[in-house]
Amino acid sequence: MIEKLISFSLRNRIMVLLIAASLFGWGLYSVQTNKVDAIPDLSENQVIVFTEWMGRSPQLVEDQITYPLVTNLQGLPEVKYVRGTSMFGMSFIYVIFEDETDVYWARTRVLERLNSVGNMLPQDATPTLGPDGTGVGHILWYTLEAPGMDLGEQRAVQDWYVKFALQNVAGVSEVASFGGFQKQYQLTLDPNKLTYYNLSVPQVIQAVRANNNEAGGRKFELSDIGYIIKTTGYLESAQEIENISVATNNTIPVRVKDVASVQMTGESRLGIFDLNGEGEAVGGIIVMRYGENAEEVIQNVKVKMEEVAKGLPEGMKFKIVYDRSGLINESIDSVRNTLIEEMIVASLVVLLFLFHWRSALVIMIQLPLSVAIGFILLNAFGISSNIMSLTGIALSIGVIVDDAIVMVENAYRHLADATKGKPWED
Repeated sequence: MIEKLISFSLRNRIMVLLIAASLFGWGLYSVQTNKVDAIPDLSENQVIVFTEWMGRSPQLVEDQITYPLVTNLQGLPEVKYVRGTSMFGMSFIYVIFEDETDVYWARTRVLERLNSVGNMLPQDATPTLGPDGTGVGHILWYTLEAPGMDLGEQRAVQDWYVKFALQNVAGVSEVASFGGFQKQYQLTLDPNKLTYYNLSVPQVIQAVRANNNEAGGRKFELSDIGYIIKTTGYLESAQEIENISVATNNTIPVRVKDVASVQMTGESRLGIFDLNGEGEAVGGIIVMRYGENAEEVIQNVKVKMEEVAKGLPEGMKFKIVYDRSGLINESIDSVRNTLIEEMIVASLVVLLFLFHWRSALVIMIQLPLSVAIGFILLNAFGISSNIMSLTGIALSIGVIVDDAIVMVENAYRHLADATKGKPWED
C-alpha cells in the first residue's frame, strides 16, 4: 500500500504539490480563525438552576426548594446526575448532562421541567436558569473608580447602566455585579403600634403593594383629540410610602408612618468586596458564553467599555482588576515561539547531518505543513488554541522529524547505491 502511494505521488508530483499547498493555505486560515484561550475548558456539561428565597434557613430551603427540584429534575434525557446545594436564602441545583449533549438543548429540557414544578414551590420562590457559561467563563473583572461617591450610587450605576450596556456585547453570557449596596426602601414596624391599631404585618405589606401600582383607564376623545386616562401610583420617595393608608379607624386613616418608620437603605449583605485592602469597591464580572473565543470577547468588551465610559458620572472610570487576555497572549506567544524554534533547530540539524539540501528541504517543508494540518483538525473538533493543544503540537514535531529522517535517509542511501556515487541529484 505504501509502495503504491509513493509511486502514485512520484508520477503525479504537480497534483501532490497542489494538494500540499491547498492544505497549507487552509491551515493558515485555520490558524487565524481558531479560538484562542489560555487553558482548555475541562468543566462538566452542566445547567445551573438558581432559586432565591431570602431570609430562610438552609434547612428550610433544602426541604421546600432544593429537595422538590432535585427529585423532579431527575430522569431527564441524557442526564448523568443531579446535585443540590442549600444555603441561607439560596438554592443551587447542578444538572450534569453527558459530554456530547448540546448545552442549549439541555437548557431547554431543564426549562420545560421547571415549568411543571412551579406549583410545588413557595409562592415567592421562582427558580431561574444560570448563565450559559462554563467553569472557566470568568474572563474579565472590573471595578468602578469613583472617589467620594456613595457605594449605593456606584452600585446603581453598575446595575442600571453599565451592566445592561456590557451584556449586549457578542459572546457575553452575563455581567455579574458585586460590591456596594443595592438601594431599597426599608419599613421598620413597631409591634406595639400594630397592636394598638389592631393591624397585622400582612395588612401593611398588602397596603404598600396595592399602592405601588399603576392602573389604566380608557381613551377619552375631546375636540378630535384623544386623551389616554390612567392613574400613576408608583412610589418614588419615602414620604409617599409613609402616607399610604393601611386602615381606617373611626373615619381616621391609619398611615404607614403611624406604625412604622421608612428609610432608604441597602439590602442585607452576606459579604463585602474589598480591593487590595484599600476599602470596598463596586464592579462586575464578565462571564463568557459557552464555546466563544475568549480573546475576541475580551477585546469586544474593552471596546464597549470605552463607549460606556463616556456616559459615566463625572469622576467615575473603569479599572480592570483581572484580564485573562494577558495570560492568553503570554501563554500562546510562549508556546508559539517554542514551536517556531523547534522547527528551525530541527531543520538545521537535518541539514547539517545529511548535508544534502534537497533532502533537508523535504523535511523543512513537512514541518510547517504538518502544523498547519494540525490546526485544521483543531477547528474540525472544536478545540481552542491553548497551552495543552499547542504543547501537544510542539511535542509532535520530534516524531514528525524522526519519521521524515528515516524515510529521506533511506531514499538517499538507495539512490546513492543505485548510482554508485554519481551525482544523481543533477
